[in-house]
Amino acid sequence: MKPASSTCCGSDENHDRHHINDHEHDHTHDHDHNHGAADFSLKRELLPLTVVIALLTFGMVFENTLHNTFFSLGEYAIFIPAYLISGWSVLTSAGRGLLKGRAFDENFLMTVATLGAIAIHQLPEAVGVMLFFKVGELFQEMAVSNSRRSIKSLLEIRPDSAHLKTASGVHTVAPKSVKVGDVILVKPGEKVPLDGEVLEGNSQVDTSALTGESVPRTIRQSDPILAGMINQTGLLTVQVTKRFEESSIAKILNLVENASSKKAETQKFISQFARRYTPVVVFLSLAVALLPPLLIPGATSTEWVYRALVLLVISCPCGLVISIPLGYFGGIGGAAKRGILVKGSVFLDVLAAVKTIAFDKTGTLTQGVFKVSQIVPYNGFAQDELLRLAAQAESHSNHPIAQSIRAAYNQPISESASDYTEIAGHGIRAIVENRLVIVGNDRLLHQENIVHDTCDIEGTVVHMAVDRLYVGYIVIADELKPDAVSAIQSLKALKVETIVLLTGDAQAVAQRVAKTLGVTAYQAELLPEDKVSAIETLLSKVGRGKVAFVGDGINDAPVIARADVGIAMGGLGSDAAIETADIVLMTDAPSKVAEAIQIARKTRRIVWQNIIMAMSIKGLFIALGIFGIATMWEAVFADVGVALLAVLNATRVLK
Repeated sequence: MKPASSTCCGSDENHDRHHINDHEHDHTHDHDHNHGAADFSLKRELLPLTVVIALLTFGMVFENTLHNTFFSLGEYAIFIPAYLISGWSVLTSAGRGLLKGRAFDENFLMTVATLGAIAIHQLPEAVGVMLFFKVGELFQEMAVSNSRRSIKSLLEIRPDSAHLKTASGVHTVAPKSVKVGDVILVKPGEKVPLDGEVLEGNSQVDTSALTGESVPRTIRQSDPILAGMINQTGLLTVQVTKRFEESSIAKILNLVENASSKKAETQKFISQFARRYTPVVVFLSLAVALLPPLLIPGATSTEWVYRALVLLVISCPCGLVISIPLGYFGGIGGAAKRGILVKGSVFLDVLAAVKTIAFDKTGTLTQGVFKVSQIVPYNGFAQDELLRLAAQAESHSNHPIAQSIRAAYNQPISESASDYTEIAGHGIRAIVENRLVIVGNDRLLHQENIVHDTCDIEGTVVHMAVDRLYVGYIVIADELKPDAVSAIQSLKALKVETIVLLTGDAQAVAQRVAKTLGVTAYQAELLPEDKVSAIETLLSKVGRGKVAFVGDGINDAPVIARADVGIAMGGLGSDAAIETADIVLMTDAPSKVAEAIQIARKTRRIVWQNIIMAMSIKGLFIALGIFGIATMWEAVFADVGVALLAVLNATRVLK
């Protein structure tokens, strides 16, 4: 349970567990020629290409000699094997596509164009098309392989074993077999296999795999420790608090592995475009092959069939269908390296369009580490008595403010509260030492008709009443995070138009924090439903832009769900954040919000550069092909060149 506390007329943040409806997974067709990216081997790919280049070179040098053999058999004996070696994957993919009713893709275009070239005895061109398509494919796979390394490095932090401590000794077991409550040893240099709490030892741990931060973190007795961290210096004895399947690292791995399932609108557009574009190209090529010989005097079928085949080669959309998903994949991978987990390319697109950002205060812009800074008793009560009653009343709560009060009391609680009742967004009412104790915000006291005159106090305040008599208040201090001010400045530099602070804390606290940060506006004393209303108001005002909400991932479920993109300060071990937000910042640093927007905008910029470049170059060469200016060789270079330029441009997002 949780208290609600504040200065006058305010309430603290409400901490609730939450779940969001699973986002729909949009599965689109993965192109057959991309299947080898995961186990890409340059040596394996180069061998057949070397054979094809040798055969093609030999065939072109001795083309006249080979052509003059019986029925040109020598020519076919050299070029057909080269054609089959270089084009086998394209031919088989086209065949599978036809069987599945998916005829009109780039494999189909290449197959029709090259078989047509062979039919009109343009064998070197047919081999050249397949060879350069294969070379383009090779560069694409290299780019995909490189872009996956950033995510693969994250996947490699999956722990392989755990040293389970039992009565009979220490046994090395699989992490999945360890139960909650078991004790494990983590030796220096080893990965931490499961989430837990340190029982003995202290050490420096590398958290870079989880957070992207290079500075080691000091871990001591009673500190939480997470799977995926690397123990650097000391031996640690750890009591397991979560099964492996429920650990932070397992959820992160699952998130990253499934990130590509949520497609951006641009990707969906290109997939749909390619499905409509390809049949148009095929029928246009058919018209180019058939109509001019019938309508133009002196036009030959051979010439116009050749032009139609050139048109087919130029029109292949492979550069687009490969480089656009690759651009988003690179964006997700580049963000993951920086401790920013994006749950799908669709959220990169939304983030790139953000014009308004609303921040939660506690635990998001502030440290969320509460300490009792002042105890002010009234009506004959002493400070010690006030603190003791507050600690007993808060004995059932896990809220950070309740924990800070118990920490300040720092003694065993002899009598915990009975008849404990929580009034959501206001505070608690409980029986302590046979007296009615009310702990909460100013609204709770007004609701209970308890009179007091302490309304202008700086800081987060917990008011108290005993047997309906006002007995004083406790001031709780919370500091801004070190990068909070620079985070707001960075967002302003990115031309984010509106930055709003939404908090359940009091007006005085919200005003002080807003002034320090320099935000556009603030709203204080908000209950969870009030925050949703505030976000809906922002959504109605923002126009074509998007609204992001940044919260701590535990207490702001409804608002994270309602915003266009929900960003959680995931921290180390925040289950709710990893499960529910669209984007998770693993470092808890608000400055990462601006970094995430920069990555999203760069990704979108590169994707649209690829679309415009590919369509412009292809449009030019299609016109040249129809008028007979572009040959089959130029068509090949246009197609492969566009694909390579698009892929190389897409890999820039990783930088």
